[in-house]
Amino acid sequence: MNDVKAVIVQCGNEEYAIPVEAVVSIERLGQVNPIPHLPDYLLGLMRIREELVPILDFEQILYGRSAKGHADARVVVVQTENLFIGLLVLDAKEILDIPENTMTSSGLMAYSRTPYFTTVANLENRMITVVSPAILSETLTGMDDIHEYVEAQLVQEQ
Repeated sequence: MNDVKAVIVQCGNEEYAIPVEAVVSIERLGQVNPIPHLPDYLLGLMRIREELVPILDFEQILYGRSAKGHADARVVVVQTENLFIGLLVLDAKEILDIPENTMTSSGLMAYSRTPYFTTVANLENRMITVVSPAILSETLTGMDDIHEYVEAQLVQEQ
């Protein structure tokens, strides 16, 4: 494992790191078209630079409440293997270089329900949990349905 350059986002009172190589852009929440019968955490689809991006409310996923309507809320668009997804967070604060020697995965075993937390950075005055968008997109219940829905929309548009 090497140093990690990451976008630091906030959900709840916690800070999370999303590795920059996965981040495509950071946007304000725009017009979202809701999709019926898909998981609660999915706000809907938002068009970002000609891409249809499913917007996942990361605050909802982690804490059961929405980040929608928060003044500083941002959508962090990430590239996963199959599609772009937007993670709605309370705030996207900074880009940070996290030194390898500050990261540990001990304690993460307690989080078996959150396999997308890959490591924790224990910095001088803050703890930051590193999130893998790829694992998140593979392990969240309902992501297959979301992927199928986005694919169907793209086919309809052609």
